[in-house]
Amino acid sequence: MAKWVYSFGGGAAEGRAGMKDLLGGKGANLAEMSNLGLPVPPGFTITTEVCTHFYTHEGSYPPGFEREVASALAAIERALGASFGDPLKPLLVSVRSGARASMPGMMDTVLNLGLNDLTVAGLARNSGDERFAYDSYRRFLQMYGQVVLGIEHHHFEELIESHKIDSGAVLDTELGAADWKTIVSGFKDVVAAQTGRPFPQDVRQQLWGAIAAVFGSWMNARAVTYRRLHNIPADWGTAVNIQAMVFGNMGEDCATGVAFTRNPATGANEFYGEYLVNAQGEDVVAGTRTPQHLTVAGKEAGKSSLPAMEEVMPTVYAELLGVRRILEEQYRDMQDIEFTVERGKLWMLQ
Repeated sequence: MAKWVYSFGGGAAEGRAGMKDLLGGKGANLAEMSNLGLPVPPGFTITTEVCTHFYTHEGSYPPGFEREVASALAAIERALGASFGDPLKPLLVSVRSGARASMPGMMDTVLNLGLNDLTVAGLARNSGDERFAYDSYRRFLQMYGQVVLGIEHHHFEELIESHKIDSGAVLDTELGAADWKTIVSGFKDVVAAQTGRPFPQDVRQQLWGAIAAVFGSWMNARAVTYRRLHNIPADWGTAVNIQAMVFGNMGEDCATGVAFTRNPATGANEFYGEYLVNAQGEDVVAGTRTPQHLTVAGKEAGKSSLPAMEEVMPTVYAELLGVRRILEEQYRDMQDIEFTVERGKLWMLQ
């Protein structure tokens, strides 16, 4: 009997590094990091075979697939003691693509999925930070609106910029909880105006919409062009990775970053990377904030006045060094990694 979904997290995984054709590169490596005992947020990978079925059966899914997704989602809930759609302790997830060949930026991602008008209040209570909760909600509304509902991004960006002008703010970080509540309301109006329907409050409807959209992005124009340029067959398909959200933007003891286990320019045995305090992943690459160096040596070489992670989060930095050693010993090559720190705890994302 075919298996369509492979779980990972908690120091174990159903997959492994050698299953890249089935789990995609990201899914195979999430499984491998889990098997190595690294701190990976629990989740599951939907196989590339489901994508192939999706395209050869007019957008439908194979028998038993939805039941496997429900079972894997329940495993995440048990691992974290949170429930999908629960207004008191909501589980939020990310939905990301993951082809067997690297296709950076070609396909779509949705973060913070599971937020609605009830769960956002639960997130605010549990985090103790209403601003964080409504900032997360507006990020989700914008991503879901663009990726799943097909709304052009300028509709959302113009609303944010207009609100900043009205409130006298220059940066997004200057906006408070009341501002994000207003913007959330405006985003829902944008969705209703552009689609003729209200934003979906049913979290399972959100999830299935995101899964279909990620599969759909395998055939978007930029992905098709990229595959043609790099000789990647269309029938390979993409996997979909669904993973519990961890937040690097819950306060000053949180961060997100990217790193190479060696200097990527020279190959020198130097830990090389950047991070941002109180930020989500897209903030690191968006160019709206100046990233900080991981190491004191990198800070000095870059003539930066901003503190290195080695200085301000020494315990997390030491744990990252351990991850660096484990991954190089396992893969016998330089590694490119992504991580999040949530309230002082390190999580490995890629």
